[in-house]
Amino acid sequence: MRIALALLIVIHGMIHLFGFLKAFGIAEFNAIAQPISKPVGMIWLGAFFLFAVTLVLFLLQHRLWWAPGIAAVAVSQFLIFAFWQDAKFGTILNLVILASAIIAYAGYSFKKGVSEEITQMAALSESADKTVVSEEMIVHLPAAVQHWLVQSGAVGKARVHNVYLEQEAEMLLKPEQKNWTSAKARQYFTVEPPAFNWSVYLKMNGFIDVTGRDKFENGKGEMVIKLFSIIPVADARNNDKIDQATLQRYLAEIVWFPSAALSPYISWEKIDDTSARATMEYMGTKGSGVFHFDESGNFKKFVAMRFKGVEDNDPSKWTVIATKTEERNGIKIPTQCEATWEMDNGDWTWLKLRIISISYKWCGG
Repeated sequence: MRIALALLIVIHGMIHLFGFLKAFGIAEFNAIAQPISKPVGMIWLGAFFLFAVTLVLFLLQHRLWWAPGIAAVAVSQFLIFAFWQDAKFGTILNLVILASAIIAYAGYSFKKGVSEEITQMAALSESADKTVVSEEMIVHLPAAVQHWLVQSGAVGKARVHNVYLEQEAEMLLKPEQKNWTSAKARQYFTVEPPAFNWSVYLKMNGFIDVTGRDKFENGKGEMVIKLFSIIPVADARNNDKIDQATLQRYLAEIVWFPSAALSPYISWEKIDDTSARATMEYMGTKGSGVFHFDESGNFKKFVAMRFKGVEDNDPSKWTVIATKTEERNGIKIPTQCEATWEMDNGDWTWLKLRIISISYKWCGG
């Protein structure tokens, strides 16, 4: 698709160059039978220049390539209207380039909006005094959770304040889907107050761009999915089920910053020697799930009854399993996970996630 669009821009741009050459008597341009004056010829040259800039930025994958592209189409279409009898079919090329530029702008706007949300989250985050997690601070927790915090390396280090992750994923968007879809995602967390922003980018069927953004903030959740960053496929918000589901997601994902287990909005209840139930309540939204650990104290899985969407009458069993654990920035965390929904007709493992990078901001840091 990229090569085809690049060739289209080249061909369309060269046509405009020939309009300029005809105006100044440098070359024949039989496609346009009408004479072209020199002032108008300069407009043809301007269109060529704009298409050339568009092509260079497009090939460099610059995020703003759409801007000169839209300008080029506007100038080109003006010329097409002026020479309609000969140039009218150029409108088709302009429409293709314009549609591509609009999609690129929508993607840029989506990413810019997410970045602004993350900036606002960071600004609202409270930076506490530098507090080192000690064994005395965790004695009230179930033994399994204490073992996890010690084993993870959280004890003896400052409590994490903010977290930034980059992820690669394989997704099955529907239970009946056979082939995995590759995706890239980034996620930002704050601990005080508890919040996250997760954005994902993927291609369906090899050419349909899909963007998504999940957010938990102020005790409320949002889930947005768009085709080409323009067409809404899902937009769930202002709903108690979504609020609870995103809160439970936040709760499950504290395994990437274990010191959050000490947060005042999370309470713990012992189940057995290797598992404990965590209940999180914040700004009127409440949810829970069970953390399971192996004999060494490493996180093994998280299980919760969770709503898949607003249309569900009842929650479904949702399980996140750690398939690989590694040390990152001095903290042992699951770096590869799988998420599964329990369905009436069998389990649906819909997500395989791998942490590419993770960075922490420590309290007082």
